Amino acid sequence: MPIKRTIKPAIIRSLFKGKVVILYGARQVGKTTLAREIQSLYKDEAAYFNCDEPDVREAFTEKTSTQMKAFAGGRKLLILDEAQRVPNIGRALKLFHDSFPDIQLLATGSSSFELSDKVSEPLTGRKTEFTLYPFSMEELESRYPGPEAGRLLERRLIYGMYPEIALKSGDPSGELKSLARSYAYKDVLTHHKIKNHEVLEKLLQALALQIGSEVSYNELASLLGVDKNTAASYIQILEKAFIVFRLGPFSRNLRNELKKLRKIYFYDTGLRNALINNLNPMALRQDTGALWENFLVAERLKGLANHGIDRRLYFWRTQQKQEIDLLEVEGEAIRAFEIKWGKVRSRPPKAFSDAYPGAVYAGINRGNYPGFIHPAGDSPDPEAGA
Repeated sequence: MPIKRTIKPAIIRSLFKGKVVILYGARQVGKTTLAREIQSLYKDEAAYFNCDEPDVREAFTEKTSTQMKAFAGGRKLLILDEAQRVPNIGRALKLFHDSFPDIQLLATGSSSFELSDKVSEPLTGRKTEFTLYPFSMEELESRYPGPEAGRLLERRLIYGMYPEIALKSGDPSGELKSLARSYAYKDVLTHHKIKNHEVLEKLLQALALQIGSEVSYNELASLLGVDKNTAASYIQILEKAFIVFRLGPFSRNLRNELKKLRKIYFYDTGLRNALINNLNPMALRQDTGALWENFLVAERLKGLANHGIDRRLYFWRTQQKQEIDLLEVEGEAIRAFEIKWGKVRSRPPKAFSDAYPGAVYAGINRGNYPGFIHPAGDSPDPEAGA
């Protein structure tokens, strides 16, 4: 039985609403599987095309709208998988959409710097965008419910949530290392700004060793032997390849709140562990707390995105090193979360409480994390498992 992707109903609801639908996501997260599932709902009225195929690319390259429609066979739903492979895909999608607005276009792309850059201007006001991430713990509950999910928690932390890895019953370390080598670099290295794979590898390893800590671009640049702007541009490319994401510091009231540093996390902890060649069990690790923090922050991000909940994510820290791991801001509402592998404190730092008296606070650990990874449901009990 396939794993139901939480984002799927939202994508289906967006079809035939007068917009081109774009689905982003890293390689191997299940975009093709999801696209095929959507195609099956429309049966003979939908056509699927893999743009890795040369004849498909040719059919949508520098062709008239009539020629493209003829190739599609008159279907009402047209799916272009890995659409960034088509030269000038943005212009082709715009031409087709404007000429045949009753035909729904769904395009997928495994690197937002390739597809997004090509469609952003041509499809301004004409597109609806989604991102598919590796499996979430919430999505896996249908196959691994309750106690079994708890027993598999350590495995998820170590090996991550890519579908090929998460659904494997044996030792997935070989597949994970292969995925890290093949997919962490493939899109990134083919981007025109990346010329030195050794610098990229050192950057990824440096970021992997700093999860949960504030990152200085100046320090990274010095470590890598490049200038600050190069380090920053490489990190931006890694973000667009869905390998890492940034949290900025939250600052509103206090003069001594951090305002410049940022935290960088990996979307998948398994990929992160493979990059530093550390697939040891939790009991033998020196990075347990940081790994747990990365895992839960990524799970929260996936949950919010999958449910279409729009909240801005930050961390909070003062120059005196008072800190909170994760803040969610929605309008004027602030939710603060302290993430610990073991016992968590029942109250936030006094400086934070004084500055933001209306903020909701919860400590998250192994005892109450299930509520935290279900952002559409109830908030976790900060006392549970403390």
